[in-house]
Amino acid sequence: MNPLVSIIVPTYNSAATLGNCLESIRKQNYQPIELIVVDNHSTDDTFEIARSHTDSVFTKGPERSAQRNFGVEKANGKYVCIIDSDMELSAEVIGQCVTAVTKNSSTKGVVIPEESFGEGFWAECKKLERSFYIGVDWMEAARFFDKKTYVGLGGYDSSLVSGEDWDLSQRVAHLASLGRVDALIYHNEGRLKLGRTLGKKYYYAKLVARYLAKKDHAQSTAKQTNPFGRYWLYLSHPGQLLRRPHVGIGMLLMKTLEGFAGMLGLAVAMKNKREVVADE
Repeated sequence: MNPLVSIIVPTYNSAATLGNCLESIRKQNYQPIELIVVDNHSTDDTFEIARSHTDSVFTKGPERSAQRNFGVEKANGKYVCIIDSDMELSAEVIGQCVTAVTKNSSTKGVVIPEESFGEGFWAECKKLERSFYIGVDWMEAARFFDKKTYVGLGGYDSSLVSGEDWDLSQRVAHLASLGRVDALIYHNEGRLKLGRTLGKKYYYAKLVARYLAKKDHAQSTAKQTNPFGRYWLYLSHPGQLLRRPHVGIGMLLMKTLEGFAGMLGLAVAMKNKREVVADE
């Protein structure tokens, strides 16, 4: 008999994307699956959409890390998979993840590659950008975990608002090994607007101080916060970058502007990092 997998989906005003997300979970070619939705006091139809797919719908905040950990507390599965509400799973994802952890007992977390989709030019640029990160260990993070390992590590660090995915994945990798699968998660960017993207980059960069303060992650954070490393990654694959030249140029422009927004936020984060370290 196959082991039970619990899929946890944190939500907040996710009505536009949640139905497709949960439907993709229902269509997995693996069973049994337990679906748990943890909502952060949404004001749209998120709660009702969730209840139409599962009875396991809970209310919890204040941030997604706390929601994820709460969902795992409620989970009955041997394994847990953490999915955002704007993601859709290809049908083979969960089955491939279970195979990855059962064929190698030292594997306690699994990386699932992501591909973006959405509407408009900037969504095409984001799709191209994300394609460069597949297989790059310092950019990807695990989403599927052995539950005992997840609980033993304390799950996501709820003090982190930025970098929490990298943090947990790296803590698992220090303890055991990470596997990966070929099946994709499709990330719905919606109608992506450049201004919103830059604002999001500034917001998360500004809040990354506590993640940067973790000394165990120093090698990874040096790569993750180095904009030149990103450009090298893009430029080292010219065929991929220039397959559609206007999208490639647009992506580089978008990443340059994001870089400035991120550096501004990072400057705030580094100031906060010094304050965090001083307080510890």
